[in-house]
Amino acid sequence: MTYAASDAEGHRAMALALRVGELLLGSGEATETVGGTMRRITQAYGVGHVEADVNLSAITLSHVPQDGRAPATAERRVRRRQPDYDRLIAVHALVEQITAAVPPLSEAEERLREITRRVGVYPNWAVVASLALIAASAAVLIGGGPTVAAAAFVATVLGDRTGAWLERRGVAEFFQLAVASGIGSLVAVLLIWREVPVQASAVVVGAVIALLPGRPLVACVQDGIAGEYVTATGRLTEIIFIVAAVISGIGTTITVAVRMGVPISVDNVPTAPLSMAAPQLLGALGVSLTFAVALLVPPRYLLGGAFGGGLIWVGYVYLSWQGLPSLMATTLAAAAVGLLGTAYARWVKVPAMVFVIPSIGPLLPGTLLYRGMLEMSVGELSTGALHLVGALSIALGIGAGVILGAEILRAFETRTLRIRPASRRTRGY
Repeated sequence: MTYAASDAEGHRAMALALRVGELLLGSGEATETVGGTMRRITQAYGVGHVEADVNLSAITLSHVPQDGRAPATAERRVRRRQPDYDRLIAVHALVEQITAAVPPLSEAEERLREITRRVGVYPNWAVVASLALIAASAAVLIGGGPTVAAAAFVATVLGDRTGAWLERRGVAEFFQLAVASGIGSLVAVLLIWREVPVQASAVVVGAVIALLPGRPLVACVQDGIAGEYVTATGRLTEIIFIVAAVISGIGTTITVAVRMGVPISVDNVPTAPLSMAAPQLLGALGVSLTFAVALLVPPRYLLGGAFGGGLIWVGYVYLSWQGLPSLMATTLAAAAVGLLGTAYARWVKVPAMVFVIPSIGPLLPGTLLYRGMLEMSVGELSTGALHLVGALSIALGIGAGVILGAEILRAFETRTLRIRPASRRTRGY
C-alpha cells in the first residue's frame, strides 16, 4: 500500500519519519542511521526522491515530486537528547514493521504516540541510584575499598541532585556538570583533610566516570567515519564542553583545597590495576551493568551489557600484559566488544547501542582526566596538559575501536546490502 498519490498522506508520512528521526537522534543514534531510517519510512509509504539532512539539533526532509507537484520541505528540532534505550528498541521495532508490512499511517502514528507516552522502564530513584553505583563500581575497579565506594556513591548522589536542582532553575548544563564534578572532588578533599586511611582520589575518579559522555563519543566517531563531518564536529564540540565542565569542577575544588593547605599529591592518584582479580572483574561488571540501567536498557538485556563490560576489561588487561601501549590495547578491546556486541544485537534484533555503549564504561579515562587536572592545579602545566590529551586520545580510541568491530562484521556479511554513502570510493579526491 502506498500513499504517493495524495499530498496530504505524503506529508503525514514525512511527519512520521521526522518524529521517528527525532527519537533516534535524541537517543544517540548515528546520523547515518537516522537519515537512512527516515528514508526507509518515506519510501515504504510511496514518497520517493526524499533527501534527509541530519545535524545535532535539527532534522530536515525534502521531497521533490517527479510529476510536477510542488516540492515539500519539513524540519523538526531536537531540543532534548535523553537516552532511553527501552524506547529506542520500540522505535526500531516499529520501523521494521513499517518497512515489512506497511501498516496504515493512522496505525503507525498511534503506535508511535504510545511509544512516546510510555513510562520509563525504571523509576527515577533507580536511575539516580544507578549513576551513583557507576561511581562506586569504578572506585572498586581502580582499587578502592568499601569506604571509598560508599563515598563515591554519596558524592554522585549529591552531585546529581544538585544538578537536578540547578536544572529546575534554568541553569545551563555546563554548570550543572561542573558542580557535580566539584562535589565529587570535595568529598575526596574532605577525606584527605581528615586523614582517613583510604584512597580518597578514587572517589573523584568514580564520580568522573559517571559523568563522562560515552554515548556521544561513539556516535561522534561513527559520524566521522561515515563522512558526516558537520555532525561529527558538532558532537565533538559537545564532548569537549562536557569534559571541560568536568575539568572545571575538579580544578576549582582542588585549587582551593591546595591553597588552603590540604596535602593533595599527584603521587596519591590511583590507577586501575592490570588485574583479573575479583575486585577488578566485579568493578568492570558493575560499571557496565549500572551504566545500562542509567541508559534505561530493559531488564532482559542487562546481562548482555554487563558481560560486555567484563569482556572489554579482560581484553584490555590481556593485551596490556602482552606489552601493547594503553591506547592500542584500549582500541583493540573496544573493537572486540564492537564486533561481538553488534553480532549479538543483530541476533536478538535490537540496536547494537543497547549492548555496546554500556560495555565501554570500564575503559573511560577517568584517572587520566583527574591526574591531568591535579597536575595543572599544582603548577605542572605541561605534564597535566599531556595527560589531558592522553585522556582524549583514549576516549577517541574507544569510539574508533567500537566502530571498527562493527565494520569488520559488515565486511563479512553474506546478506544483500543497501548502497551505503560512506562506502563509496573517492580515493581522497
